[in-house]
Amino acid sequence: MSFGGIQREVCLALTPEAAVGDYVLVHVGFAIGVIDEAEAQRIFRMLDEMESP
Repeated sequence: MSFGGIQREVCLALTPEAAVGDYVLVHVGFAIGVIDEAEAQRIFRMLDEMESP
């Protein structure tokens, strides 16, 4: 997994339905849910807004 230029290993044991290219929600190194691209983009925008002064 890569986010914001940082790469981490993520355990997919809790989301066996996740496939390469899917967006997943990650908490403490575990993928806890698969989300669609529209939801992922909404989350990315929200995180960008939080980062801006």
